[in-house]
Amino acid sequence: MRFLHTSDWHLGRAFHRVNLLGAQAEFIGHLVTTVREREVDAVVVSGDVYDRAVPPLAAIEVFDTALHRLADLGVPTIMISGNHDSARRLGVGAGLIDRAGIHLRTEPAAAGTPVVLPDAHGDVAFYGLPYLEPALVKDEFAVDKAAHEAVLGAAMDRVRADLATRAEGTRSVVLAHAFVTGGKASDSERDITVGGVAAVPAGVFDGVDYVALGHLHGCQTLTDRVRYSGSPLAYSFSEADHRKSMWLIDLDAAGSVTAERLDCPVPRPLARIRGTLDDLLADPGLTRHEDAWVEVTLTDPVRPADPMARLTERFPHTLSLVFAPERTADETGVSYARRLADRSDQEIAQDFVAHVRGAGPDEDEAAVLREAFDAVRADHTVREVAR
Repeated sequence: MRFLHTSDWHLGRAFHRVNLLGAQAEFIGHLVTTVREREVDAVVVSGDVYDRAVPPLAAIEVFDTALHRLADLGVPTIMISGNHDSARRLGVGAGLIDRAGIHLRTEPAAAGTPVVLPDAHGDVAFYGLPYLEPALVKDEFAVDKAAHEAVLGAAMDRVRADLATRAEGTRSVVLAHAFVTGGKASDSERDITVGGVAAVPAGVFDGVDYVALGHLHGCQTLTDRVRYSGSPLAYSFSEADHRKSMWLIDLDAAGSVTAERLDCPVPRPLARIRGTLDDLLADPGLTRHEDAWVEVTLTDPVRPADPMARLTERFPHTLSLVFAPERTADETGVSYARRLADRSDQEIAQDFVAHVRGAGPDEDEAAVLREAFDAVRADHTVREVAR
């Protein structure tokens, strides 16, 4: 069985102020061409098809085109909803679409019900685990604690139980949208921390032949059988060093995995440059970035006049401008934005408590803060689905 593993299309998302729908449509064309030319037997899309619960019409049209083109190839496609998608909206019409060979898996209750595809060696069971928001699926999976590891573990128990009833030699693939321990995050993924924990151990997925992960935007290999495809396009400058790609997976008769990494089209390279304005404008080594989307960090001790206008004369696709003045050792001023960089909402709240009270929260107070953030995020998810 040869299948193509992709995820995190985020249709409708912009890159800073640049509309990416054209680049996203180009990726769909590349995907279809790859399926045809590499004689792919199935396509798996591991969540975050859209960038938000209520996507713009133009994004829906790109998705509709993708479905038609994939269906026209006669190649089965399995998709799950991610944490950016509205599972209910994405799943509308799933029964009818299923007849065209496009299998949308958005219902947590169906985690143990696979799409079964045959090949010359028997059956391959594809299990779709949509993004499981712990607070919303805790009762469905009868777990005591609303935590990622608990609900994913319960979903995988259903997968293993179903697999045990199938013919000997049935191979298995799981699609999941989660943050798995060992994965490296970027700035463009939405935080899914619950109870202070975001990641689940890879061992949760034991017992299957391949795990096609979505959520993290960098292509990553956690084990030979557990991989992230990453997003097909860059969605933040933290992805400037990413190589955007898909996995072409061959699953042999015994369930052994052979993986080939296939590059995706790059609409425009990314660059992050740093220095004083005069140095950046004069440095011949930066010529290679003149056609890139650029994030500039200026280190001038005093903010220069008209920096963006001057930068765009040389780097016309400058999209982000950050000021980070270099200071001497005895200068203690640090911008508010820099103080907050890489800190979670929980940490920011705890810092605020320490600032106003003189001491940070104790263990019980920190637990109350975690519960409050978890409740707000779960409520936000419910509201998005209901829109």
